[in-house]
Amino acid sequence: MSQEDLNRLTIDKQRYSAAPRKGKTGRFWLVVSVLVVLLGVAGWRALLARSVEVEVATVSLVYPSQTFSLLNASGYVVAQRKAAVSSKATGRLDWLGVEEGSVVRSGQLLARLESGDVAAARAQAAANLATARTNLEQAQVEQKDAARNLSRNKELLAQGIVSQSDYDSAEARYNRDVAASAGALTAIGSAQAGLNGAQVALDYTQIRAPFDGVVLTKNADVGDIVSPLAAAANAKAAVVTLADMSSLEVEADVSESNLAKVRLGQPCEILLDALPDNRFRGVLHTVVPTADRSKGSVMVKVRFLDRDPRVLPEMSAKVAFLERPVGPGEGKARVALAPAAVVTRDGRSVVFVVQGERAVQTPVTLGPRIGDLVEVVSGVKPGSRIALKPLERLHDQSRVKTAEK
Repeated sequence: MSQEDLNRLTIDKQRYSAAPRKGKTGRFWLVVSVLVVLLGVAGWRALLARSVEVEVATVSLVYPSQTFSLLNASGYVVAQRKAAVSSKATGRLDWLGVEEGSVVRSGQLLARLESGDVAAARAQAAANLATARTNLEQAQVEQKDAARNLSRNKELLAQGIVSQSDYDSAEARYNRDVAASAGALTAIGSAQAGLNGAQVALDYTQIRAPFDGVVLTKNADVGDIVSPLAAAANAKAAVVTLADMSSLEVEADVSESNLAKVRLGQPCEILLDALPDNRFRGVLHTVVPTADRSKGSVMVKVRFLDRDPRVLPEMSAKVAFLERPVGPGEGKARVALAPAAVVTRDGRSVVFVVQGERAVQTPVTLGPRIGDLVEVVSGVKPGSRIALKPLERLHDQSRVKTAEK
């Protein structure tokens, strides 16, 4: 074997030692790259899992009239025409024809007391009147006969057929019958007055509505003793309480320091706690000309411009005294939110709606400003909770926690 052949059999240490070193370096950087990616993903997941503490606000329904409201006051709905209906007579309630909520008309019979005795008295008075009228007819007939007899005796006296005494007797009879007719006529007047009194006493047992209205409360029931003075222990002073619903007004207290902001005829808006979704037009009707020194306020009365059967006396109410009347389209509520809750992402206006522990990016369409708020045409609903800040740290589905948690 030649030397050349032996050289071919020699192993090149440099060649074969470099190859493994190069493979180990590649694997090392591959492992480093994978670790960096895994750490980045883990860090991103940790960032996602970390909750951002946010301030939240609520999407609300607002009325445009709130932007030109000068003053707010609270009070109650009060019927300006109200009556506790009773009777001037004392007796046992025999019949009751209404209940709470009944709509009645002026003069309508509401209840009736036991009236047997007064009905009998009226019947007796009517009989007395009939007797007096009969006596008058009898007296008038006798007066006519006496008048004819007197006339005949006067002619006979002129002819000398009868004596003066006969004529004087006929004249006396005539005068007596004239007086009897006058007495009978006076008796008719007295009997008529007695009948009228008996009728009034009978009417006192029939309780009627003094005006058109609605029955608010029923104070007595059949069998109760009703007395105008309620002197007895169990007697009822009133049968029903009646209110004219067309006379409803809101009585509110205005502080003396704010009295210059209100004026007669000023447009108002009325909000009832029982009907929070409705606003009623009103006008300042009366400023009571006296102050309450204990409250430092003056009572004002605001009249409803629109009647609604759902409005009831004694409901609590809030009154907004407006700078101007509510215009067309301004009487409806609008969805609005704070402008600070709106950010621009990818050229769109969005808000972050807080749903549980997540902030959901929601596109919104905005409308005009309403005071300090901005109208939302679409995107969110009233009552939704939205994040106010820090919006720069939020993205879709971010974990959040509110300040109160």
